[in-house]
Amino acid sequence: MKIRSHSESHIVELEDGSRWQIFPGDLDLTLDWKLETELTVVEAADEVATHELIGGGGKVRVRPVGDSWPMRDVKDALKDG
Repeated sequence: MKIRSHSESHIVELEDGSRWQIFPGDLDLTLDWKLETELTVVEAADEVATHELIGGGGKVRVRPVGDSWPMRDVKDALKDG
């Protein structure tokens, strides 16, 4: 599905109205996203993210807007690269 809005670097809204916050370590993967970028939402097998957005040349870890990031897991993931 296509992007409806990506006006904030860490938030993306898809055409179905779903809103996702992007994992801080993956923000660079979203820099080339445009409104016509096709993304697929899949459940994640990940301690940090609940879902992944696949498309636009990569895979980005996300959580629904409003969900809190598990701080310990985020710190570990950012430290590990």
